[in-house]
Amino acid sequence: MKKYSYVGISFIILVFGIWFFPKIMDRIDQSAVSYDKRLDNFKDLSFVKLNDIKRKVPGFVFLNQDSIYVSNEDFLGKVFVVEFFFTRCPSICIEMNKNMKILDNEFGYRDDFGIASFTIDPENDTPKTLKEYSEFIDVKSKNWHFLTGNIKDIYELSNSGFNIFSSINPNVAGGFEHQGFFALIDKNGFLRSRENGMGSPLVYYLGINDEKSKLQGIDMIKEDIRKLLENE
Repeated sequence: MKKYSYVGISFIILVFGIWFFPKIMDRIDQSAVSYDKRLDNFKDLSFVKLNDIKRKVPGFVFLNQDSIYVSNEDFLGKVFVVEFFFTRCPSICIEMNKNMKILDNEFGYRDDFGIASFTIDPENDTPKTLKEYSEFIDVKSKNWHFLTGNIKDIYELSNSGFNIFSSINPNVAGGFEHQGFFALIDKNGFLRSRENGMGSPLVYYLGINDEKSKLQGIDMIKEDIRKLLENE
């Protein structure tokens, strides 16, 4: 009698598996398609606008790590990424520049790509210090410029030019605070960004990793740099 019970149970399990397994696989496939469609929403990059006017990179002239003056015009014809950091930063800058190195390793060999890293601690971050820092993190390309200059001009560029907050704050570790964003600029000097799925540009890409997100800022900006390089 037990023998027949086992056979019956096995038969039920087999039928259940034949009926249910394809539905599970179909649900997985549907999820994959749905996820791919969400990513496809980011196909076209938006212009970042202020009062319905496309925002361009403000004019600037600063010294790089080789004591060479570099201006916004030197980046015309290049897709480039901007960040604000400082070499003595004990927190987010470490991760930001680890991610920035990913971009430099991926695109730094190209003549139409560049990176501009502006220090918010110019009193300490002289060209010599920036040179030592670039060597310490093993920057390979000549297209990654670490820039320093007049503190007032740097903070004007950060807070008003890019709207990326930075400030002197003796009460925080390192004495400065700033947002860990990367800004993406196209070959004509316009700020660009993918949209957030609701038709609005993200504006900036998070330069540090977010454990709660499957798609990191570094993954998004890398994909979008490639789009600008290939299509413009």
